[in-house]
Amino acid sequence: MDNAQAKVYPEKSIAVLPFVNMSADPENEYFSDGITEEIINALTKVPGLKVTARTSAFAFKNKNSDIRAIGQQLGVATVLEGSIRKAKNRIRITAQLIQTQNGFHLWSENFDRELDDIFAVQDEISLLIAGQIRENFGHLEIQEHLIHAPTKNIAAYNLYLKGRYHHLKWDAEGIDTGIACYRQSIEQDPDFALPYFGIGYSYAMQGSYRQNEANLQTAEEFLEKGFQLDGQSYLGYFAKATLSFWGRWDFEAGQQYYLQAIALNPSFTEAEEGLVELYTALGDFDRAMHHTRNILTINPLSPNHYYTKGHIHYLSGDYHSALECMKAALRIDPNFLFAIEMAQLCYLHLKDYDKLRHFQNDYPQAQRPEECRALYKLMHPDEPIELNLSALRSKVREGNTLFPWHLYLQVHLGHHDLALDILEEAVKNRAGQLIQFKSAPLLLPLHAYERFQRLAQSAYPVSALPEEEAPGAGQPAGKPLLSEEEVARYRKAISSLLDKEQLFLDPALGLKTLAEQLGLHPNKLSWLLNEHFGKNFNEFINAYRMESFKAKALDPANSHLTILGLAYESGFNSKTSFNAFFKKMEGKTPSRWLKSVKK
Repeated sequence: MDNAQAKVYPEKSIAVLPFVNMSADPENEYFSDGITEEIINALTKVPGLKVTARTSAFAFKNKNSDIRAIGQQLGVATVLEGSIRKAKNRIRITAQLIQTQNGFHLWSENFDRELDDIFAVQDEISLLIAGQIRENFGHLEIQEHLIHAPTKNIAAYNLYLKGRYHHLKWDAEGIDTGIACYRQSIEQDPDFALPYFGIGYSYAMQGSYRQNEANLQTAEEFLEKGFQLDGQSYLGYFAKATLSFWGRWDFEAGQQYYLQAIALNPSFTEAEEGLVELYTALGDFDRAMHHTRNILTINPLSPNHYYTKGHIHYLSGDYHSALECMKAALRIDPNFLFAIEMAQLCYLHLKDYDKLRHFQNDYPQAQRPEECRALYKLMHPDEPIELNLSALRSKVREGNTLFPWHLYLQVHLGHHDLALDILEEAVKNRAGQLIQFKSAPLLLPLHAYERFQRLAQSAYPVSALPEEEAPGAGQPAGKPLLSEEEVARYRKAISSLLDKEQLFLDPALGLKTLAEQLGLHPNKLSWLLNEHFGKNFNEFINAYRMESFKAKALDPANSHLTILGLAYESGFNSKTSFNAFFKKMEGKTPSRWLKSVKK
């Protein structure tokens, strides 16, 4: 793989595609989606393994996409896909790990279990996948377990998954249904922490956007109960950050909780996106853009992340770049209202009325198209646009919209005192729509007023937030897993097992089984092979198998055997893996090599 390919396909990388619901009941989709997310989260616990975030992986749901195309779009070397069949108290999970560069199946297995074993089978699958990536692509330090049962009550867990499935629809009905399911989950098991965090997050979002103090208080109460049960939940810290930042406009606490969520799950880009929005509100665009680049690496098909990046450009005055980001978001989700509303603002600033009208025709779901066109006329009075502004002045509407169109119109109608009254009330109520008001270009005419300056001073911290501590900062470099004496001893033991006992002839030989023969932990064996032999496990073992094949192929006693038969006798377990490895090492196919040496 050349350097350009290596950047596209980091070898230790994976996307877990949504498991297909094969159950008789289509409503069991919440279960297959939930199990997929659990496996994604489990794999993020393996340091050094790049795991595509949920949003981008789920962009391929119900699509028959080519594996190579998926790898290119997500920038991953492997993809896990599978299906789940749930019937009464039984589940059947099929899973296969596929290399995206060539479509080669690295591993596949079926799991038939009781529903009560769901956490054990999730853990087993996650460990097997991580192990396969380590064997094929290089050292990873893998914990003994990646998933621990959060509850013993399967009914409560089912209700939690159903609640999260609805809540992740991100609409009012979905949030309300999610809250109802979370409440039922808590009734089933009051000691199960996750539904408390789900409710806490839901009420925090509702309270911040609908300016509802009662909802914020309810969120706080549920989160407090959740943390009494589990003090190390990334979802809990994310919910707490949401409440602090969006609900209370507490930037310092919001930063702290977002960073704690990211530390617990570095691939959970929703938390890092929240951090970006926090820095954007403060006007710290450089720090915000730094994190945006990272979340788009992990989650390249998230419309939210493109919107967030575009919003930074918009607040910085780069309307062309902002518009390109909105277009990217809408290519992924044509119904994404935030991007629709922001694109309209970009056309306002770019002074392109024709494109604005065409855009509104293409996206009729825009919330306030008439007000938007009126705002355009107010901002560009020299343009010959037929609009009755006098009629508009008497019917500027407030309302529960994503963007504060009524405030923008009052500003540009010249009603600055009224606009400041609206803004003052919004700041007092900590309205989420206006958390980034300090840098909003459409509010620039208000900046000259002392009232605006006082509002900005009261809303935003005077001093910058503390710098983040980079991951691993201040920590000593990782120590070798084996001493020099142990390295020498185990190198000798490995050579003995492979040269004398020829364990490589067993096609089922794996890193764990070799480690057991050596009496060594698999993490240490993986480290030893990478650090002192310069190879991953499969490269190391297949090198022995290839030498065995060459010796057998040149032995006249084996002339009756086919090349593939000799490969199998040498320990290779598939034609594809044999041919690929041989060509990689020799630069030619096995048959061409054999002809060249027999001349």
